[in-house]
Amino acid sequence: MKASKTLSTTLQSVLVDLIELNIQGKQAHWNVVGKNFRDLHLQLDEIVAAARVFADEVAERMRALHALPDGRSTTVAASTSLEQYPGGLVDTKDVAKLVVARLEGTVATMRTVHDEVDEEDPTTADILHAVIAKLEQFAWMVDAENLSPTANVTEPAAAKAGPGKTSAATAK
Repeated sequence: MKASKTLSTTLQSVLVDLIELNIQGKQAHWNVVGKNFRDLHLQLDEIVAAARVFADEVAERMRALHALPDGRSTTVAASTSLEQYPGGLVDTKDVAKLVVARLEGTVATMRTVHDEVDEEDPTTADILHAVIAKLEQFAWMVDAENLSPTANVTEPAAAKAGPGKTSAATAK
């Protein structure tokens, strides 16, 4: 099969966002500071590694369809849909928000083109499905950094009674 001009253009838009996600993820990784630094720093490495693999997979699929991927820095900078990542040191809370926005932006690009891709090449659409699922999982995990719990957990009755004592509930 040979990709149409539309499919080539569509996959190119996905490719540049994945490359940009990789680059911005590394920028975030190098410059994150604050509470839970180490956890987020390591999680960013996972995201960067996945984005790099996904970009390679999309580019290689493009070549399999006789399309020409363009991952040059000038092309990526000129055509990515992702906002520029800020320079300097960034607090973990802000990094989480920024990275989630980039993950969701990359997914949005894929969801926007999905039906068109699926119509021309279901195999390529399957690749997009897998990438979307993983990026949405990353977004959920990073977003959890800034969420507040909603459960009202109380101490179990046995714990309230203390060691060697029984509560009314455990004495029965």
